[in-house]
Amino acid sequence: MKITLNRVNENFHFELKNERGHIVNVDARPDFGGNDMGPSPMELVLMGVAGCSGIDMISILKKQRQEITSFKAEVEGERVQVGEAKPFKDIYVVFSLEGNIKEDKAAKAAQLSFDKYCSVSKTVEPTATIHYKVILNGVELAKIN
Repeated sequence: MKITLNRVNENFHFELKNERGHIVNVDARPDFGGNDMGPSPMELVLMGVAGCSGIDMISILKKQRQEITSFKAEVEGERVQVGEAKPFKDIYVVFSLEGNIKEDKAAKAAQLSFDKYCSVSKTVEPTATIHYKVILNGVELAKIN
């Protein structure tokens, strides 16, 4: 896996491209000297957690022939000062699913994603605890983690 980075302006706006040609813009917030032309690198980490676990859950539920009519995730990260860096300490994920999906299958899909499959969450696990819950058809299942 490989990406390339190209500086776009005199500040912190970068264009990143993967080997397949997909482009993502990254920038810093104005209060950090950026122009806010894209998400920050730390926001990309949260997006990666959402996307990775979303792919896992959809894949698992489709294999179980569950009918998913809507799938959303909201991810929030809390950071802590460690020297000069501010890594994530806790990441909170809320999955909202709709459709003809059995509760136990939705809960198990989330568990399998974080315990076994999601490479992004496994990457941040050494420094951040991931907490998650599943809301199915508007009803919150018992907090899973």
